[in-house]
Amino acid sequence: MAVQGEVTSLLNRSRGGDAQAAQDLWYLVYDELHRRAEGYFQDERTDHTLQPTALVNEAFVRLVGGSGGDWASRGQFLDVAARAMRRILVDHARRRRAAKRGGDWKRTPLDSAALPDICGDEQIELLDESLERLATFDPQLARLVELHFFGGLTLAETGRLLDVSLRTAHRMWKLAKAWLYHDITDGG
Repeated sequence: MAVQGEVTSLLNRSRGGDAQAAQDLWYLVYDELHRRAEGYFQDERTDHTLQPTALVNEAFVRLVGGSGGDWASRGQFLDVAARAMRRILVDHARRRRAAKRGGDWKRTPLDSAALPDICGDEQIELLDESLERLATFDPQLARLVELHFFGGLTLAETGRLLDVSLRTAHRMWKLAKAWLYHDITDGG
């Protein structure tokens, strides 16, 4: 809990223009963000052009490097970091796929039990497209997937951010996985 308070304090100081606070924040959250990014690449090919360190660096620059954000807590910062890493991964996947000859790709079924194992460029892009559709249906479910899958937060942490109980977060996760599976396998 002390780390959470320290992150919040550093976020506030960084937002106020304190460059040293931004640097201290970097050292404090880097390991956690890097661990989450490594999870995205765990089953990825070894010659992948985007590496966990680059993903974390780019996300952090987007979050703190510009005008800064308006984060009140560590949880909100991690929420925004999850969204930034999602956007970076999706943009990277789209660029890679666009560069390939032919550009044809096939729909890959999403095993509802293995959602966290998706890491390939095509799967990330399919998941992103499906998440966009889910967000129009139920924004809270889409945010839960974003926080839990892309942000690496536990369902307990996700539930706290969404202001729902752990049990509700578990039910929402099951519903979101089923919805995404159905959406991807039926082609939207």
